[in-house]
Amino acid sequence: MQNIVGIDIGGSHITLAQVDPEKREIISSTYVREHVDAFENKEVIFSAWVSAIHKVAHDLVKEDLLIGVAMPGPFDYENGISLMQQGKFIDIYQVNIKEELAKRLSVSQAQIHFVNDAAAFMEGEVFGGCAQGFNKIFGVTLGTGLGTTFFNGEFATDEDLWDSPFKNSISEDYLATRWFVNRYKELTGEEISGTKDLLDKPAEIQTQIFDEYADSFSEFIVKYVDHYKPEVLVIGGNIAKAYPYFEQRFIQNLIKNNINLQVKISAIFEDAAILGAASYALKKLI
Repeated sequence: MQNIVGIDIGGSHITLAQVDPEKREIISSTYVREHVDAFENKEVIFSAWVSAIHKVAHDLVKEDLLIGVAMPGPFDYENGISLMQQGKFIDIYQVNIKEELAKRLSVSQAQIHFVNDAAAFMEGEVFGGCAQGFNKIFGVTLGTGLGTTFFNGEFATDEDLWDSPFKNSISEDYLATRWFVNRYKELTGEEISGTKDLLDKPAEIQTQIFDEYADSFSEFIVKYVDHYKPEVLVIGGNIAKAYPYFEQRFIQNLIKNNINLQVKISAIFEDAAILGAASYALKKLI
C-alpha cells in the first residue's frame, strides 16, 4: 500500500508528500511546500490546501487514499475541528476541516486523520527517524517556540509544557530562539536572529550564552521531564542543530542530578511531522 499522504500545516505554509510505509520514508519526488496565509479567509486557505494536496496525490487511487494531517492546536483532533480563536486561522474557527477537505477532495472523512504537530514530530521519529526501537521517548522541539511530546509505546501525545512555570516566567521564554536573541542583545547591545548567527560570533560570547542555555535546558529536563522516565530524549527544531555547542555542559548537568538519559538529535527535522502524520493515519487505519 502506497496511497498515503502526510501533511504538515503551519501558520505560513503547507508541506506534504507521499510516504512509503514499507521503506518508512518520504517519497522525495512528490514533496510539495507552498505558502499559505493563515490570516486569509476560509476560502483562500482551503483552496491553497486542496490545490497542494491535488499536486501530491494526483496519481494515487482516491478510494484507497489515506491522509494524515499534522496541525497546531488548539484543535479537536478526533473530529477535525479548528479551535484556534485568535491570530492565525481565525476565519476557520469551529469549521469542520475534516468534512471540508473530504468534500473538496471527493474522499470519505474516514480517510483523513488529524494529529497534533508536536506529537506528529515524535510519531515521525519513531516511525522512520532516530527513535525507532524505543518504547518510552520524550521529545522536545526547540525553535521559535517550545514543543514537548511523549511517546508511551503506542501513541505520541502533546505535553504542552511551553507555558509551564520556569524561573521568572515560562519555559518557552528561556528555551526558544528569542532567548538567544534577547540575551545576546543584553550582553553586547547588538542584534542576532538566532543560534545560526551566534556561531559567527567570538568564542567567548558563544561559550557564555550556550553554557547559560545548557543550564536552563537541563533544569527544565530535571523539573518537567525526568518523572516520565524516558529511555531517550529526542531533540528537534533549529536550535537542535547547535546541540554540539551545549551538549557537554547539558549532559554534565543531568549527570549531577543523577539522570542518565540517552539523547538523540532529530534525523529528519522538518520532514518528521509529514512522516509522523502519515504513520499516525496508518495506525488509525489498523
